Amino acid sequence: MFGARNFVNLLKLNASVMTTTAIKKQVEDYHPMLSTKQQALVLEMIKSLIQVDNEPKRMSRKQYNKELNEAVTRIDNGNAVSHKEALKEIAKW
Repeated sequence: MFGARNFVNLLKLNASVMTTTAIKKQVEDYHPMLSTKQQALVLEMIKSLIQVDNEPKRMSRKQYNKELNEAVTRIDNGNAVSHKEALKEIAKW
């Protein structure tokens, strides 16, 4: 039986040089060769790849410093909540 690991390795090797249509065709060709358990594993791998692509991007150091400076300015202007006040609010949840 064709293993899921071999299937994934084959996709990795060919993905960089194949068109979307060719990739879809190969997935359709190999899919029936997989057991139900292997198909479920492939589906979970696909879902995890989508989740990785949807993760927020890291902000730049410049953006981080800008937001940090803005927060410090708000605190300096009295626009902040003390730790004690925050605990009181959390207790109401």
